[in-house]
Amino acid sequence: MSLPRKAQAVVFDMDGLLFNTEAIYRDATVAVALEAGHHLPLEFYLGIIGLPGEATRVRFAERFGKAFDFDSFWTASKRRFHDATASQLYLKDGVGELLDLLDELQLPRAIATSSRHEDALHHLDAHGLHDRFHAIVAHGDYARGKPNPDPFLKAADRLGVDPALCLALEDSHNGVRAASRAGMMTVMVPDLLLPNAEMEDLCVCIARDLHQVCDLIRE
Repeated sequence: MSLPRKAQAVVFDMDGLLFNTEAIYRDATVAVALEAGHHLPLEFYLGIIGLPGEATRVRFAERFGKAFDFDSFWTASKRRFHDATASQLYLKDGVGELLDLLDELQLPRAIATSSRHEDALHHLDAHGLHDRFHAIVAHGDYARGKPNPDPFLKAADRLGVDPALCLALEDSHNGVRAASRAGMMTVMVPDLLLPNAEMEDLCVCIARDLHQVCDLIRE
């Protein structure tokens, strides 16, 4: 397992890759749905991972109808999510080792996320990581969200590095599609979603965790 080219920069997804937030989002959303009397299958939830807010809104309208009050539902879900992060937010295994390695190699890095800037800053500040990234690309910084390539292309532009020389790290299928469409060397580090044949085709490799990504960069 090796990279086709030497990476000149690294672009990270955030939720489910740096933090365990995808699991917290899932539990909060499913709980609010149940309280409102809605059945929210796990398969449906997994299908919206990595999507921006408007695309998520469309998926809910398709499932529950146009009369579904998405704004109230999503506000309640976010409130429960933020309450949970106060005690449940933690770094995914290997984050510290990987950032230390990038410091050692003097490789620039950015975050490309579908989340809002305020959420990204909250999570990063909670673990003292804000200053360890050279750029944060979040909702509102690009025209089209994942699975379109715009977030990753914007991140590469802010770092001043050709996308083809960027290593992209993603945990979601929509994120992998976005990074691959941006022309980046894409590695999937699975969280809630398991890799499938499409992910195998789009990725340079599937890594079991960020420790293995460190080994990949060292090689």
